[in-house]
Amino acid sequence: MSLKANWSYPTAIRFGAGRIAEIGEACAAAGIKKPLLVTDKGLANLPITASTLDLIAAAGLGRAIFSDVDPNPTEHNVAAGVKVYRDGGHDGVIAFGGGSGLDLAKMVAFMAGQTRPLWDFEDIGDWWTRADASVIAPIVAVPTTAGTGSEVGRASVITNSETHEKKIIFHPLILPKVVICDPELTVGMPPMITAGTGMDAFAHCLEAYCSPHYHPMSQGIALEGMRLVKDYLPRAFADGTDIEARGQMMSAAAMGATAFQKGLGAIHAISHPIGAWHHTHHGTTNAVVMQPVLLFNRPAVEDRLEMAARYLGIEGGFQGFYDFVGELNAGLKIPANLTELGVKDPDIDALVASALQDPSVGGNPVEMTVENTTALLKACF
Repeated sequence: MSLKANWSYPTAIRFGAGRIAEIGEACAAAGIKKPLLVTDKGLANLPITASTLDLIAAAGLGRAIFSDVDPNPTEHNVAAGVKVYRDGGHDGVIAFGGGSGLDLAKMVAFMAGQTRPLWDFEDIGDWWTRADASVIAPIVAVPTTAGTGSEVGRASVITNSETHEKKIIFHPLILPKVVICDPELTVGMPPMITAGTGMDAFAHCLEAYCSPHYHPMSQGIALEGMRLVKDYLPRAFADGTDIEARGQMMSAAAMGATAFQKGLGAIHAISHPIGAWHHTHHGTTNAVVMQPVLLFNRPAVEDRLEMAARYLGIEGGFQGFYDFVGELNAGLKIPANLTELGVKDPDIDALVASALQDPSVGGNPVEMTVENTTALLKACF
């Protein structure tokens, strides 16, 4: 079976090995003549980035890069990127990298023409309508990991450096115009990052599937996304050059981000403040807290996860699904708890308060309170 296709859902996606060669055509399709490639510090000097810049230059689109992006990008990174974008007279952004690079790139394209401060556009009510939609720059997204699915998302997660809170900035027009999903770009991912990003995709699918909100399209996508992770993440972890496994994991990542329009839950509500305060890897943190959250939500999701287990070929209903998650984590060498992950001297009360403010709370199947969230967080250590 050839893993190559063009999709127009949820946006235009050019999927397949070697398709980074179409970056010039993708920019033309998005109406970009002078792009700024935005990526993170770790990717900036890697061969895949240099060769992509060569392709952009060969297409007559210049050779501009911004890479001052932290692992949990902040408003300061956004401001620095916007300055480079404006000073360079750019007319669009190529978002290149993992979740942090993609999220930051989308915010550069979004904020380059705005006059209001970033936090005015937080994903609260209809705050997104405050933005001047006519000056949002077009985006071409090129993921180099298989996890966040930010390449098909209409939001970015940015950390407020003063309050240590992760904030979600939303606007429909930061959905990239064109996406290139080339699994060859993920071959160099170290096993640890393959595991963490892959479990991020699984967490997106799992939480969307369990969310009580009504969205049957997302429900179906989430279920198949979980199956792809189950079948292909161990293969990608064991052999980073397995292009079929890499491709299927890229699909799972995009599916997770498409599915979580239905909602996220306690996994993300806990993971966001831990990442903001303790600078842990987001996907790995999701994996670490996944089993405690499953137990927390068991009364509300037992029947639903029994159905999922049947589809995934897992015996034993809810308990079988729970055990499978533990075995998957162990096989991927995920730390057993937050203590092993390196979270030292946590301020439980502050983390709980932050978790209960997180937008993901509303999608959890069990209502989260100070009391039960405190118990849940303590169970993660």
